[in-house]
Amino acid sequence: MQVPAKLYPKNCLLTVMDRYSATVRNMEQMVMIPSLLRDVPLNGQGQQAQDRAPDFYKYFTMLKAIRMDVDHGLLPRQEWWSKVAGGRAHESNHEDAETEDEEERILGQLDLEAQFHLHFSSLHHILTNLTLKAEEVTKKYQEIMGQAM
Repeated sequence: MQVPAKLYPKNCLLTVMDRYSATVRNMEQMVMIPSLLRDVPLNGQGQQAQDRAPDFYKYFTMLKAIRMDVDHGLLPRQEWWSKVAGGRAHESNHEDAETEDEEERILGQLDLEAQFHLHFSSLHHILTNLTLKAEEVTKKYQEIMGQAM
C-alpha cells in the first residue's frame, strides 16, 4: 500500500523534516559498508586526520541518530541528559539549580512569540544543514565505492 505524498509549502518545517528523513534514509540504503567511512576526513578539514576531528563515519552515525529523533520524537529530558552525559556524575544540585535559574531568567526576557521564531528558524536551519551533510556522506561513499571497484 502506497501512502499519498504530503504536500506542504516549500519552507514548511514539516517539509524540511520530511526531506531530511528521506535524505538520511537514502544515505542508509546507499551506504552498505559504513566502516569504509572511518578515518575519511571531511572536505573542510584538510587531508590530515586528527584524533578528535570528525570523519564521515561520525557524521553517518550522528545523522542516523538524529533521524530517529525526527521520526519518532525526543527522549524525555532526564533520559536525554543521561545519554549526553554518558553516565558521568552530574555536578552538584546547587550548580544545576543555578543553571536552571539562569536559563529561566534569559528565556523570561524573550516573549513566547520571539522564542518560537528563534527556535523555529534555528531548527529549520539545522535540519537544512544536516540534509546537506547526509547528501555529502552519500556522495563520498559513492566515490569510495567507485575507487574500490
